Amino acid sequence: MGFNTTRSVNIVAFGNERDGFSEDNQQPSLIWSYLRRSVLISQIDSSLSASHVGNPVFTEYQACVFGNVRLVVHDCPVWDIFDSDWYTSCRLIGGADIIVIKYSVNDKTSFQELKDSYVPMVKKALNHCSVPVIISAIGARKDGVPCTCPLCTSDRRSCVITSEGVQLAKELGATYLELHTLNDFYIQKYFGGVLEYFMIQSLNQKSSEKMKKRKKTQKSHRVQPPQLEQPEKMPILKGEASHYNTDLHNLLCCCQCADVAFYPEDLSTAVEAHKVILCSASQLFMLLFGVRSPYGAQDASTVQLARSLFAVQTGDPCPSLPPGVPPCAAPVRVLVKDSAFCSCLPDILHFIYSGAFQWERLEEDIKKKLKDPEKIEHVLEKVKCILKTPGKLNTVKDCKSHQIKRLYNTSLRLFFNTPVLADVIFKIQGTTVPAHRAVLVARCKVMAAMFNGNYLEANSILVPVYGVSKDTFLSFLEYLYTDSCCPASILQAMSLLICAEMYQVMRLQHICELYIITQLQSMPSRELASTSLSIVSLLKKAKFHNSDCLSTWLLHFIATNYLIFSQKPEFQELSVEERNFVEMHRWPSNLYLKQLADYRNYIHSQKCHCTVM
Repeated sequence: MGFNTTRSVNIVAFGNERDGFSEDNQQPSLIWSYLRRSVLISQIDSSLSASHVGNPVFTEYQACVFGNVRLVVHDCPVWDIFDSDWYTSCRLIGGADIIVIKYSVNDKTSFQELKDSYVPMVKKALNHCSVPVIISAIGARKDGVPCTCPLCTSDRRSCVITSEGVQLAKELGATYLELHTLNDFYIQKYFGGVLEYFMIQSLNQKSSEKMKKRKKTQKSHRVQPPQLEQPEKMPILKGEASHYNTDLHNLLCCCQCADVAFYPEDLSTAVEAHKVILCSASQLFMLLFGVRSPYGAQDASTVQLARSLFAVQTGDPCPSLPPGVPPCAAPVRVLVKDSAFCSCLPDILHFIYSGAFQWERLEEDIKKKLKDPEKIEHVLEKVKCILKTPGKLNTVKDCKSHQIKRLYNTSLRLFFNTPVLADVIFKIQGTTVPAHRAVLVARCKVMAAMFNGNYLEANSILVPVYGVSKDTFLSFLEYLYTDSCCPASILQAMSLLICAEMYQVMRLQHICELYIITQLQSMPSRELASTSLSIVSLLKKAKFHNSDCLSTWLLHFIATNYLIFSQKPEFQELSVEERNFVEMHRWPSNLYLKQLADYRNYIHSQKCHCTVM
């Protein structure tokens, strides 16, 4: 059969889409399925569908596309062509306009051989040519829907996971596709759309080169295929800088919820502080307030230093608050025996609360107060000993900021979800969660108002929590104590976002937003189409809880993946305003689809014989 054509597109396909273990090895190949299903294809030459006589390693197909463009396909399911006939394989690649690499997601052995042995050969044969490459991962994984997390290894033994295919595509600079089945959607709209896009690009490039050679300046009146523009970029969500150390330092400045007061021996002045902050900074304060040290046995030098510097006034309430006892009205009184140290105590506390990163500034502040070099050195040595980590580092006289940073660690995590030093208990879902007012007030403005205003919680130890689960509330408290969080799923991140909005902790809300966006962006199209997670439901929750950045991003995400979401029942739940936005920003656009339909009708019209390009 002959083709009366003036243009041609050459496609070379390598690899086997069958897994080698399936009983049905007669299923059609990817390329043959496309040729039979695409509305653009006509006059398929099936006489060449048998193996080529000269080279039984590959099969040749010919067809008509775009009216009168000759499409030539060399399908090479066996990679041995590179070993047996290097010249032919290089010639095929050299003459290719598009290269398609196929593999079965259920044949890990063949994929590994492809990656290790034949991809380097393909790269060598390409020799820096700008030929578009499409990598097609075909089949449904037999172990079930796999996790796409790069850290997950649950299906690495038998299946090729998405991240491996994406990495292979990056190495070749290729376009990566996952085809769950060889049905109409995946063949025509998904694989066919990408393949036809590269066909048009190839024809446009050839036409442009031909025009340059002939130096034609007149305008062309030939019908051109519509150009598919790139999807509109989604808004970028910027993270918020941490203000953890600033929050703790402000707690000292305002002295809210102070539960310890330091006095000189003459009881003339008082410096207030918070036991939980001091104990998280130093083993000495743990010893002073009866908190068990995580380092085990008490260091003898620490015990001696505590006795020489401080004395807890007898008759004060116990530092640790048993369940059911109301909060202490008066702070624990601590006498400071060393007068020089006591005079510098406000500066030392500011140093501790600020994160212990300004050692040189502490030196300057102490020098201004004491003047006497011996007393200055004496106080600085005491500070170093207080912040010493037992059994790890010894104090040094010329300690600088970067060294103190190693000695000091605000490990408030030690006091997260523990009754030690706790002065408030949250009651949630029939269980209790202990906490510390100082940390809550420092890190959360809503709780600061709740515990310091005219609210019932200000004088209550047992505080009920409604509208949030225990796990979500624990994650919220963990962030307040540690300035970090790690949601286990998109739904948990959304629950934590709602809790953060309830308590007006904006940075945590932004962290949850960023987590949700990152997880959705990493989902391949196949997983996005099959997931039971409702993106529209996430959108409505984000809007209801004033998460403007996330709701805006989700609308763009739905519009950019229009072909997937428009087929889901949840798409009908969008409001009129949201639907209008999605339709306006959809990709591919209505204009492109209309132009494509007009172009196809023109190609198939019997009234006109198109001379495409």
